[in-house]
Amino acid sequence: MEPPEGAYLHLGAVTSPVGTARVLQLAFGCTTFSLVAHRGGFGGVQGTFCMAAWGFCFAFSVLVVACEFTKLHSCLRLSWGNFTAAFAMLATLLCATAAVIYPLYFTRLECPPEPAGCMARNFRLAASVFAGLLFLAYAAEVALTRARPGQVASYMATVSGLLKIVQAFVACIIFGALVHDSRYERYVATQWCVAVYSLCFMATVAVVALSVMGHTGGLGCPFDRLVVVYTFLAVLLYLSAAVIWPVFCFDPKYGEPGRPPDCLRGSCPWDSQLVVAIFTYVNLLLYIVDLAYSQRIRFVPAL
Repeated sequence: MEPPEGAYLHLGAVTSPVGTARVLQLAFGCTTFSLVAHRGGFGGVQGTFCMAAWGFCFAFSVLVVACEFTKLHSCLRLSWGNFTAAFAMLATLLCATAAVIYPLYFTRLECPPEPAGCMARNFRLAASVFAGLLFLAYAAEVALTRARPGQVASYMATVSGLLKIVQAFVACIIFGALVHDSRYERYVATQWCVAVYSLCFMATVAVVALSVMGHTGGLGCPFDRLVVVYTFLAVLLYLSAAVIWPVFCFDPKYGEPGRPPDCLRGSCPWDSQLVVAIFTYVNLLLYIVDLAYSQRIRFVPAL
């Protein structure tokens, strides 16, 4: 009889704690967008984003479970541990955002007018509940696979690696606010801030991509040292943006210290500037925490 390690199918991919979390992700994800697509309904940018997030996460979860179950991930030219850790963190952020946006824009306790009626309300309430459960399922995978102190693990499973995904996600929120009539082009100083956001975002994505592709050992110099240097520079760059952006947007000499009374809701430049300012400080804090954790880890590119 062939030994268990020679089996073609890996049952632990669906029976282990992490495997169970992934199976729940598939179940909750399929249920959520099926409820919305069938009778719950969605529309506008917000609804499209929610459906795209759920569909993206479901498709990649199917890929992860299929590759784990059939052991085909060993044939892929990437670092599987880094890939699954990065995807789980990204899916957690996407599903958390969708779990907030969908109930906020589409779910009401009162019944909408016909022909939707109370049936649509019930479907939207159910979809909101399963969207929350889907977020918890992905968060559970992140918690289960996160590297513990002294444990040898993939870089993306460490706190520093997970923070890279969060930093890129927050940068995307900043970019969304920038293009929504933020008027950043008025001053060279605010254009510098946009350059800071773009440079740090591209560098962060490069770090994640190199880790996922398993190419961190072929750069000719220690990758962990490069990451620490880059993170330190990112802290300095974001610190400059955290000072410059509020001055040139909210100081009376250059902008508006308070929200203009004639500013329309949903199309107010001051609102976009405030969002950029808030998430600039959020990302600055993330990079500082990342720099502190980066001092204590060593990369294992082969995992």
